[in-house]
Amino acid sequence: MNAIKPPTPVIENYAVQYRDALLNDVLPFWMKHSPDWECGGYLTCLDREGKVFDTDKFIWLQARQVWTFAMLYNRWEARADWLEMAELGAGFLLKHGRAADGSWYFSTTRSGQPLVQPYNIFSDCFATMAFGQLSRATQNPEHSDLAKGTFDQILARRHNPKGAWSKAVPGTRPLKNFALPMILCNLSLEIEHLLDKSLVEGTIAECLYEVMEVFYNPESGLILENVTPEGQLSDSFEGRLINPGHAIEAMWFVMELAVRRNDPALIERAVKITLDTLEYGWDWKFGGIYYFLDRKGAPLQQLEWNHKLWWVHLETLVALLKGYQLTGNQDCWQWFEKVHGYTWAHFADPEKGEWYGYLDRRGEVLLPLKGGKWKGCFHVPRGLYQCWHTLAMLQP
Repeated sequence: MNAIKPPTPVIENYAVQYRDALLNDVLPFWMKHSPDWECGGYLTCLDREGKVFDTDKFIWLQARQVWTFAMLYNRWEARADWLEMAELGAGFLLKHGRAADGSWYFSTTRSGQPLVQPYNIFSDCFATMAFGQLSRATQNPEHSDLAKGTFDQILARRHNPKGAWSKAVPGTRPLKNFALPMILCNLSLEIEHLLDKSLVEGTIAECLYEVMEVFYNPESGLILENVTPEGQLSDSFEGRLINPGHAIEAMWFVMELAVRRNDPALIERAVKITLDTLEYGWDWKFGGIYYFLDRKGAPLQQLEWNHKLWWVHLETLVALLKGYQLTGNQDCWQWFEKVHGYTWAHFADPEKGEWYGYLDRRGEVLLPLKGGKWKGCFHVPRGLYQCWHTLAMLQP
């Protein structure tokens, strides 16, 4: 477990690489190509060069971009252009993002007419993150009230997140999904400044239990995507599904909560699950991390199961660096260098800027887009920032 610390110049070189990519490549790409100064908000469907190929607006991507620029303004540098970017998206969300009941639509037209109903609770989650972070920068009560009110609605919906929009027949095969407790681990800290301490601590305790006890399967050592309401295995497509990226992303959330709680044992558990998931999810033939796997090795429904996605690799880099920084586990550093090598060789686009999102199994670019319905200004800048921040902590 005790590692020989990498030479300081090695750490410094990595830190410079992540910092420069964020400041000189990724953020300028989005600041140049995504603002919609005419209708408000952001245009996220961008081709390789940043040209807009579709003008629909996806609420969770609008909110994620608000959060990104507000977070950088708050944690890094109070730049006026970053705050302007955050407020551009916030203005669109305030005007067009919500249904009459206060829930957040999934998508709208460019001008803000609703396209897809608020079936997806993650629009609400990222709206909470966006306005929670923005409220720190603006001290605007409208922003803080909106973040808190949306968070309350999320908690009220958490046991039936899709509600009337669910396609499942009630009672036949009830399953609960890992994604919501995973994100609540992080979300409760994002708006901690707006919540009662007892609510924060209670939410954290509940989510840690769900993530580390209910969805964690000790037989396989893996996090499951879906379990029965009682926390049992389901021998079904959904019940056998493993999403390595989700599990590893959750583990760096857990590490941060464990630091907050001064719980070294929980940190060690999160590091072990990270490493076990990576061993299981790594493509030992072509490199990179699979998108989906079946815990029994059965064929999957998802045709994209063996694709390599940008966010999976970025979240893994964050988790590995945090694991190394907190424990000195040499396996974390060795895996970091392995995943770093693959990620930068395949996803970064030094010629045109920003990162590709979707590769096939062999690591060839599958879609040359830089943004779309699912990829926006979030995972790449957040991952680069988190890695740079952690690498800076490793320097003397």
